[in-house]
Amino acid sequence: MREVDLIVIGSGPAGQRAAIQGAKCGASVVVVEKAQWVGGVCTHAGTIPSKTLREAILYLTGFRFRSVYGRGHVLKRRLTFDDLMHRVNHVVKHETEVARDRMVRNGIEIVSGVAAFAGPHEITVATSDEIRKFRGEKIVIATGSRPYRAERVPFNETTVIDSDQLWSPGYRIEDMPRSMLFIGAGVVGTEYACMFAALGVDVALLDRRKELLRFIDQEINDALVYHMRNEKITLYLGKDFTDVKFDERGKVLTTLENGREIKTDMLMFCSGRSGATEELNLAAAGITDTNRGLIKVNENLQTMVPHIYAAGDVIGFPALASTSMEQGRHAAAHAMGVPFKLQTDLMPYGIYTIPEISIVGKTEQELSEEGVPYEIGLARYREIVKGQIMGDDTGMLKLIFHQKTGRLLGVHIIGDGASELIHIGQAVLTYGGSISYFVDTVFNYPTLAEAYKVAAMNGLKRVGKAAMHAEEFAKPQGEPANASEEAEAP
Repeated sequence: MREVDLIVIGSGPAGQRAAIQGAKCGASVVVVEKAQWVGGVCTHAGTIPSKTLREAILYLTGFRFRSVYGRGHVLKRRLTFDDLMHRVNHVVKHETEVARDRMVRNGIEIVSGVAAFAGPHEITVATSDEIRKFRGEKIVIATGSRPYRAERVPFNETTVIDSDQLWSPGYRIEDMPRSMLFIGAGVVGTEYACMFAALGVDVALLDRRKELLRFIDQEINDALVYHMRNEKITLYLGKDFTDVKFDERGKVLTTLENGREIKTDMLMFCSGRSGATEELNLAAAGITDTNRGLIKVNENLQTMVPHIYAAGDVIGFPALASTSMEQGRHAAAHAMGVPFKLQTDLMPYGIYTIPEISIVGKTEQELSEEGVPYEIGLARYREIVKGQIMGDDTGMLKLIFHQKTGRLLGVHIIGDGASELIHIGQAVLTYGGSISYFVDTVFNYPTLAEAYKVAAMNGLKRVGKAAMHAEEFAKPQGEPANASEEAEAP
């Protein structure tokens, strides 16, 4: 039995960061990966391939410049699945090599095989030709997730699929479908619905919930719904299905509760994900999971067995690559006795719908429930020169700030580059700054970042001249807000 300081099960974003953090703390580290390649679902079936697919679609369809050149503008008239996968495969191969190289350079041993607990400190790894045994002083479970599959859905791996099937080795769409139904209007379902609609597919999106993404600002959510409908996406919200079957021509026939039938060429089921824990034999370690395979952890990411940690998608929401990376670092640092502070309330969210959405901080709904007096400032991309240059006249940046102190409370963006632009607001939120920062800061011109200044001026105008000169609107370090007196929306 090989003894090491830290065993990490899974090599996705959480597993990689946990292993590297452990190695940098001087620990001997073994990473066990079930697949033949490192990177996990994120690299091979989730974040990286789906976001690369999105970029390929936006480029090859000419979608971004349709507002400038008209809806008939395309770079390639007839797109095939292979056209799109050419770019995806290149990026996935590169990221896989980078991930492996990064771990090897940090002295981490990578073992390919299926891990299972044999005790609280012991695991077995079933490789292609043997069973290996390891003992770890600390263990991090970072096995990720897999799509949840409802029993009433007849998956056939061709026309009725889950979101991971799209990236399975050997899978390809021979002819682009004319119509497609997505069941599940969470982040995954909504993103894929937008992508295929941009390809010209007749898309429908079905969900039992009456709204798309409940955790984002309502105004941003409403804007997304408007743009999706503008792209001819049919939304069946607040509705459930009772049956999925095939007609005599092989079409997918989905029946709703009210008896209405939806006939499509393909169906993608995207209604949640389950923790990938079924092969771990958690009971041998003294751990129990939920009915969807998720593992409960405390604020330090410890399971009910203190020396065993869990991080990433396997612990559930928010299940983002960015948050999983930090959770992995947090778990390994705590395991090694290294202080680590993770400010979970200021984690940004990037949602790669079309248009893109990114948020950080509080929403209007949350502040209303908490009884916080707030005000908003808005800037629309059509007011920004860079927005005109990029051909995005639908984007919007929204600042939410304290009505009395001017302290920034939340930033919500919809539009091109939202997930990049959000980090400016995140930095100001992190140090507790006020919106006077944006008024008194010089931004490159022309850039989308200029939207922060426009939104701040718009917000200060809303609170009135007297408040603009209030001492509370000074910069955090006590400097006077010298430009606030000129805060007029352009």
